[in-house]
Order: sequence, then structure tokens, then C-alpha cells
Amino acid sequence: MEPLFDKYRGLVGWMIKERHIFDVQLSWLAYIKDENSWSAANSNWLGPVKGLLCLDREGRVVAWNPKEKVAGIAKPKRPPRAPYRPRPPRSPSPRGLVLPPMPPLPLRGWSPLSFSEWLRQ
Repeated sequence: MEPLFDKYRGLVGWMIKERHIFDVQLSWLAYIKDENSWSAANSNWLGPVKGLLCLDREGRVVAWNPKEKVAGIAKPKRPPRAPYRPRPPRSPSPRGLVLPPMPPLPLRGWSPLSFSEWLRQ
């Protein structure tokens, strides 16, 4: 499980790469299919996922992990709806989180959406 940070280095969630996104209390928020994230609540498309980067529908960074280069992408095309993924089993709480250094300004800038706003799309 990998931590996700906002543009201010605040911990906003956790990701199981290429599978699921959780909040800081490990509540399931989204599933990932074919490099796109989908809301667990309503199956709405949230935006692309590039490795451990969550992007908005405009291709700008919403949440990041220091293992990835922080960069946006050109505005993506909306993908066809992904099949619903079942709720994952509850994961144990991650331990030993260390805040990363501030990332550089990403190509195309940061998303105007907070992590919470991004999830409510």
C-alpha cells in the first residue's frame, strides 16, 4: 500500500497500485482499471492514474507519491465505463510514514480540485 499526498504534502489517501484507492482511515474510495480511476460510490470516472499519480479529468495532478515523477498529461479522452470491481478485503494500517520533500510544480500545474472534490465528481 502506497501513500498519496496532496500538493501541500498532506497525506490524503493510500493506493494499492493498479487496483484500489483508500482514504487515510482506509475506507475504500475508488477502483482502478486500465489506468483510470472510478468512484467506488457511483462508478463515475474520476480521471487517469499514471503509476502512483491520480489525475483529474483535465490531466492535472490531484494526488501523488514520491516514487513517481509529478507531471500532468494532455487532456485525456473519457474511457468507456469500466466494470465494477468488488470491494477489497480490509488492509492492515500502514506503518512508518515519512513525509516526502515538496514536489516541483508539475507539468500543466496542479488540479484546482482537492482530493475530496475529485472523489465527489
